[in-house]
Amino acid sequence: MATYAIGDIQGCYDPFRRLLDEIDFDPDRDKLWLCGDLVNRGPKSLKTLRFVRKLGDAATSVLGNHDLHLLALATGAVHYSNRFVSLKKVLNAPDLAETVAWLRERPLVHYDESIDTLLVHAGTHPRWSVAKTLARAAEVETALRGDKFETLLYKMYGNTPRRWEGTLKGYRRLRFIINVFTRMRMLTEAMSLNFAYTGPPWDARRNLKPWFEFEKPAYGSTRIVFGHWSALGMLALPNLISLDTGCVWGRQLTAVRLDNRLPQICQVPGQE
Repeated sequence: MATYAIGDIQGCYDPFRRLLDEIDFDPDRDKLWLCGDLVNRGPKSLKTLRFVRKLGDAATSVLGNHDLHLLALATGAVHYSNRFVSLKKVLNAPDLAETVAWLRERPLVHYDESIDTLLVHAGTHPRWSVAKTLARAAEVETALRGDKFETLLYKMYGNTPRRWEGTLKGYRRLRFIINVFTRMRMLTEAMSLNFAYTGPPWDARRNLKPWFEFEKPAYGSTRIVFGHWSALGMLALPNLISLDTGCVWGRQLTAVRLDNRLPQICQVPGQE
């Protein structure tokens, strides 16, 4: 049995299937971790969703910001615009209700103790241990699966609050948690979220740091696998694996085998 992680697919179904063929993925034998953002921008979001749903327990996909936005569009929490035309087939599909129900059950964070590895779309806060990361994710997951989930999907938009305080409450608290797990890239030295800069970290201002470069993070030596940051690209360190390699922009789609001592990397060309 092998465990593979794959970066942001974003509706690029054909490269996704080619990559599964390259790694000889067998859903009866192997496990697949997906970094979120299954949909949007690429040409085949609906086909991607249907395929991943059919994989059942063989696939674990965490929620990304584009997946959450699809939920907001599908439930009417936000209005549709032509900016999201690539999601039109999903929104008009006869199985939309099933897709919404399935997405609402996806986790924000997944952790496997046997390989001490945590999967998340964008990252986790340097002050949060693995246990606290999972607890914060559970707060949002409970709300997303509850009766007032449409309100959460409406309230999640916005860039504030920018700093974590344990006293945060209500939708402001949930919004901060969602922003950390699905939108975060850079932090100020005071650990305030910065959403203005989305480029590569080596070109950022001196007072900004990638979330994973703070010393002595609370999550310790646990390996973090994430996507979201196509300008960062592929990064494979002992405790950090970045997997958004810009498939939807015509670069590559990347898979990494996680259960070997040394991670094995496989890539296929991205969306044409």
